[in-house]
Amino acid sequence: MELDKKAYGMATAILWGAAVFFGTIFLLLRGSEGNFIIRLKAVYFGYTFSYLGALVGLVWALVTGFIGGWLFAFFYNLFRKKA
Repeated sequence: MELDKKAYGMATAILWGAAVFFGTIFLLLRGSEGNFIIRLKAVYFGYTFSYLGALVGLVWALVTGFIGGWLFAFFYNLFRKKA
């Protein structure tokens, strides 16, 4: 079975984007200091532990999630054919 790269990339982008966005919002609503999630700042330019940062993180997570999912499906299909 071959994976559809575009569909897998979109699914991964949506899941990762939702995780970053809702994770940030959840921690903000709980009054957390965000010690762990603030580490995204090193990877996502412009990300901060704030409501605006949640939106910035969402955009970056959608982009990187799509790229990661697309690459995963690409290599899966590539190596699946070799076996």
